[in-house]
Amino acid sequence: MENREIIENLRSFIPKEQIKQNALMKDYTAFKIGGPAEFLVKVTSIDEIRSVLDFCKNNKISLTIIGNGSNILVLDKGIKGIVIKLDLKQIEINNIDKNDIEIVVDSGVKLGLLAQRLLNEEITGFEELSGIPGTIGGAIVMNAGAHGKEMKDVITEITAIDYDGNIQKFSNGEAEFLYRHSKFSDGKYIILQAKMLLNKGNKEEIKNKMDEYVNYRKEKQPIEYPSAGSTFKRGEDFITAKLIDEAGLKGYSIGGAQISEKHAGFIINKGNATSKDVLDLVKYAQDKVFDKFGKKIELEIRILG
Repeated sequence: MENREIIENLRSFIPKEQIKQNALMKDYTAFKIGGPAEFLVKVTSIDEIRSVLDFCKNNKISLTIIGNGSNILVLDKGIKGIVIKLDLKQIEINNIDKNDIEIVVDSGVKLGLLAQRLLNEEITGFEELSGIPGTIGGAIVMNAGAHGKEMKDVITEITAIDYDGNIQKFSNGEAEFLYRHSKFSDGKYIILQAKMLLNKGNKEEIKNKMDEYVNYRKEKQPIEYPSAGSTFKRGEDFITAKLIDEAGLKGYSIGGAQISEKHAGFIINKGNATSKDVLDLVKYAQDKVFDKFGKKIELEIRILG
């Protein structure tokens, strides 16, 4: 199918302002790196998602799903086919009893935005996760965590759609949460919505906690530069950033990519870095750490394209 036909078909079920052709993915990722997506489609409803899924399946068009683009590296050559950017953004708050509160939140809601809403409603239990960049859907996929808490600790139920358009619900146990991994990491489902169980709290105490975690990020992480967050997973018996630091790699650069001088677990875009710069730097760090300590370090970020 020709590109012109694809655009015409997409416009029959997606508003034209939600469709972009040859959209540079560096404009849609926290890393500010990445070549063009042939077609970028913002979806705002389950019906729109189903329509795109059917269209791609019937016409054998490859499909890629992104949220806020905070944990991904898009290759310089870009992404073939259609990229769906999830833009489902509803938040519902239900009081179960005097203390327990159920939050129903769409996958496209940013964690920081949800945290602010919870602060305003005096709801506690999410503060540790409030500074994580990205959306609820992406955070669930990788079981994101910070300050001793992970998504698995607050999620009670997940609603997802498979690539045939079937909607399923998964309990916390069925989500198979592990360190930086879940049932949804294999890409067989698209997360639509999640339920959380949190508690009534004190607004001042919640704000103090959130401020503490924000200040910690500012002090310890290189948030002043584009990055995909923590680049490497923690090892089973070692702290990856510590080994990279002890290998003397803090500040080491290839092209526009640098191992952060502030936190060795982060690769940052110092300016016009390419995906090749990042991947070459990743390989260099992996080789140096293995040579010095005999430890294999693994990527936490996803590579797309």
